[in-house]
Amino acid sequence: MRIRYDRDEDILTFEVSTHKIDHAEEIGSMIVHFSEQGKPVLLEILDASEFIAEAARAMARSRGGEFTEVSG
Repeated sequence: MRIRYDRDEDILTFEVSTHKIDHAEEIGSMIVHFSEQGKPVLLEILDASEFIAEAARAMARSRGGEFTEVSG
């Protein structure tokens, strides 16, 4: 698996397979690219910094803990 982040576009990409991409579907703030067999090949998270911050806050709430934002 390869993970890349494009800071200029704020897109986080997960390459989960080396198969050829046949088609893609947009699901909310995510684009999933599929092979001809319908298996995920590439996942793109759009507005990744916002997506990750929301996910971290949700995890903190589910664990009953507090979340401290860190800027960098």
